Amino acid sequence: MKPQFLIAAPHSGAGKTTITLALLRALQRSGRRVQPFKCGPDYLDPKHHTLAAGRESVNLDAFMMPEPHLFEVYQRYARQADVSIIEGVMGLFDGAHKMEGSSAALAALLDIPVILVVDAQAMAYSAAALLYGYRHFFPGIKLAGVIFNFVNAPSHYRILEEAAADAGVPVLGYLPERPDIRISSRHLGLHISGETDYNAVIDTAADHLSEHIDLELLLQHTLRPEPAAAVITPASPGRLQIAIARDEAFNFTYRENIAALSQLGDIRYFSPLTAASLPPADLLYFPGGYPELYLPQLAANTTLLQQLRQYEGRILAECGGMMYLGENIIDENGQPWPMAGLLKVSTSMQHKALTLGYREIHIGNEVFRGHEFHYSQYETVPEITGPAIRIFNARQETVAGVVFHTPRILAGYMHFYWGDNIEGLQRVLGLVS
Repeated sequence: MKPQFLIAAPHSGAGKTTITLALLRALQRSGRRVQPFKCGPDYLDPKHHTLAAGRESVNLDAFMMPEPHLFEVYQRYARQADVSIIEGVMGLFDGAHKMEGSSAALAALLDIPVILVVDAQAMAYSAAALLYGYRHFFPGIKLAGVIFNFVNAPSHYRILEEAAADAGVPVLGYLPERPDIRISSRHLGLHISGETDYNAVIDTAADHLSEHIDLELLLQHTLRPEPAAAVITPASPGRLQIAIARDEAFNFTYRENIAALSQLGDIRYFSPLTAASLPPADLLYFPGGYPELYLPQLAANTTLLQQLRQYEGRILAECGGMMYLGENIIDENGQPWPMAGLLKVSTSMQHKALTLGYREIHIGNEVFRGHEFHYSQYETVPEITGPAIRIFNARQETVAGVVFHTPRILAGYMHFYWGDNIEGLQRVLGLVS
């Protein structure tokens, strides 16, 4: 038996990320191997998890990942840990379509209990009705307990304890308000401004949590049978040379995507911000990130941009990486910054508008799933020639969008997931027939 659980909340902003990070750090400091996971496609929370736990966080997404693959990924990492903690997304039952892809659906699929974080700052005995509803709404999950956050005083907590008891939900503790451990949001989401300061915030949050929550009681409430051994078919190592952009401007990658790429050959990393030359490679991968924050540096590295224009291998680019391959990126003030010019398109941060959602892309006979999350927009709608590409959202509704697909480039705003389909990616990129 091992503690395994998902941390959820009735809504965003209840403090589940801060509590997740505090739990990861507190349990890691106790000498336990703690494996963090993130429900959904988010790139930023896993970076924080990794910092807090000292182990790389792994995304689990029931929309992008087929069930057998999702099970295999979870079991592979969970078996190597003493405790497995999944941070949920949005509200417990919020999914792409009703509960599809929600935290509750993931907990039910993996058969692990849920700890509910409730923002109690403006709530007292009404918590009983809320908890009763969350306990009974969907019988596919087990509510292992509740943590009340932003509690005003011990007398306030006593009322909340009574409410939870009447709803039949175990109380695992409470946290008073601590403004100094609130994690500020910036840009697309949570942002690490400096690891040293951020480590201090996580340590303070862990101290605060340990003072008010009985960790051993929490672990006892979340024991589940040890995950089964994952059945993995060893891949034959490939011979490709793969170069991946990784720095402050480009860093949105999924661990399982990188693991799948490693089956094709040797991986090396380089920085478009500082690299003096493009590394030798059969395949270049430019993931998403924050290129718009580093436009002067990217534009000033003219040697690398010129080498990229002369590069003859295959290129895969997503979101910020796709923007970098375009002719210009226009900043918020309307100034254009020259980029690689491999795609006849310019993108702009001047008139920001959020584009968000899951995507399913059909390229010939190949199907890939992923998601979009960006504020930049095309300066003009690109004209696309070549094979027809169909794009759908999570409800299987047609979505207007652009995917660049040439004999050697695959690029677009979509963040692809290919952890379960590296063969399809090879075919689309023309690496195999």
